[in-house]
Amino acid sequence: MRSQSVSEKELLTKVSSRQTGGFALIDSLKRHGVKHIFGYPGGAILPIYDELYKAEAAGGIKHILVRHEQGAAHAADGYARATGQVGVCFATSGPGATNLVTGIATAQMDSIPMVIVTGQVPSYVIGSDAFQETDIYGITLPIVKHSYVVRDPRDMARIVAEAFHIAITGRPGPVLIDVPKDVGLAQFDYVPVEPGSVKLPGYRPTVKGNPRQINQAVKLIRGAKQPLLYVGGGAIASGSHAEIKQLAERFNIPVTTTLMGKGSFDENHTLALGMLGMHGTAYANFAVTECDLLIAVGARFDDRVTGKLDEFASRAKVIHIDIDPAEVGKNRAPEVPIVGDVRQVLIDVLRRCEELDAADNGTQTQAWLARINRWREDYPLVVPQYPDVLSPQEVIVELSRQAPQAYYTTDVGQHQMWSAQFLKNGPRRWISSAGLGTMGFGLPAAMGAKMALPDEEVICISGDASFQMNLQELGTLAQHGINVKTVIINNGWQGMVRQWQEAFHGERYSSSSMEVGMPDFELLAQAFGLKGMVVHHRDQLKDAVAEMLAHNGPVLMDVKVARNENCYPMVAPGKNNSQMIGLPQRSKLEVTELVYCTSCGAKNVTNNNFCPECGTKL
Repeated sequence: MRSQSVSEKELLTKVSSRQTGGFALIDSLKRHGVKHIFGYPGGAILPIYDELYKAEAAGGIKHILVRHEQGAAHAADGYARATGQVGVCFATSGPGATNLVTGIATAQMDSIPMVIVTGQVPSYVIGSDAFQETDIYGITLPIVKHSYVVRDPRDMARIVAEAFHIAITGRPGPVLIDVPKDVGLAQFDYVPVEPGSVKLPGYRPTVKGNPRQINQAVKLIRGAKQPLLYVGGGAIASGSHAEIKQLAERFNIPVTTTLMGKGSFDENHTLALGMLGMHGTAYANFAVTECDLLIAVGARFDDRVTGKLDEFASRAKVIHIDIDPAEVGKNRAPEVPIVGDVRQVLIDVLRRCEELDAADNGTQTQAWLARINRWREDYPLVVPQYPDVLSPQEVIVELSRQAPQAYYTTDVGQHQMWSAQFLKNGPRRWISSAGLGTMGFGLPAAMGAKMALPDEEVICISGDASFQMNLQELGTLAQHGINVKTVIINNGWQGMVRQWQEAFHGERYSSSSMEVGMPDFELLAQAFGLKGMVVHHRDQLKDAVAEMLAHNGPVLMDVKVARNENCYPMVAPGKNNSQMIGLPQRSKLEVTELVYCTSCGAKNVTNNNFCPECGTKL
């Protein structure tokens, strides 16, 4: 009897050391430093939520219950953009998983590291059209960096470790882990897998640039008289802000950024040209049209940047630096392609410059910079003031003045472009859906950023149409006390749609007015238990922004602005970047008919053969 009782005790000890697939998942996430998970429970993922309940009780990890799974994906995205760490979200099978799709596609388009965990129906009924079954693995194949279906709980720890490694290395992106319910429930002898210990044969992102190509790049940079740095989101992902500044200052190279690249270079710097492209600054677009060397750093020559592609930087040689070989040469064939981590490549470029000549001082670009500065003076961004109503630009400028160091998220449309034009953001303090252009992104992304950085000011700038896409997340702010400030630029329209209908569709405003059915946003906030505010006039704005920022809790501020204000400059579809609309005219000639002296930068018109200021033949 005694030996039997000992054997029973040993058996009980062995059983108690066994763990479930759900436990393995949560424990692996904790080992990878996950502090916050954004999600929504449901039947197929309940085994995982059961283990999450225990982990939350023990401390060290917190679940944020969103009101819609799309909000979970965008919140994980905002978390990742603000920190550079992997964002994590959960959803159940079927509609829970499919509600994540827009958020996954948003992250994929902008190269954001995320791990998405979905519950799935039990493995033994997969394929039978079971209740709430969808093939989320198949649905998301085109919009993830990689994906898994966990068939054996013993694989869970390894899969999580691989997912984090894939999400954050090389070109970052979202990774999906689909977990059948029976795998989450199954018990097994759990063996943890530590972060960084996995090896993936065949997956070796190139980090170091080719030395011969780096030498070629340095030669072009040192010889260029009209160079331009064109910086994209890859610079943010690689953390190459210091190296970009060093290169720009060493050779006096002006810097323009994409929507994703905002914050990679100090926008108050004398060399900063702001954003280029469809709604970029006039001087950035003129510069990219006239440059003789374009240094593309972590950018992908997106159509909203290039305009008419065959006329984009058509006078320039191109150096293209990117960690993704698929992007190099995809839209524009470069003279010097360099595949590698942006920061590491720039370090090597700068080191090579030091080896060749420590006396580089950028004097060869002085005429070029003078020319650009004349464009700045002639075609600045304008903040209009109307007698009876606020302009949208005034609101954004006031926010920037009172909260210059805040983390800003935006939704998509006119307010997004005005924000990109007038906010001066530091690294990772600009968070916006660029590639996919996802309305409803701003509020949940701000939730994620604020959870990641509770001591930082986080402000969401939204439009009245965009905000209504995910306004239910006000409930998440209320439940968890997430101190996000949201400002609605309210013109009563889907603003960018209305602008395009005005410009290109004969002022036929089909289904773009939002006035009928619009909620009272101040009362809406109060219904969720939050502070609501409304601003009608210019003399209210300064004090209202100060009051909003001073409030210790979430605030929703509705600002009524001019209804028909358009976002300019604008490059029309099919036009090159120098052919902007919304710019002033000179001598009754369109801006695109102006030419500039390559020697002194003076403005001339096309029927002049010589520069009247310096005599250079044009």
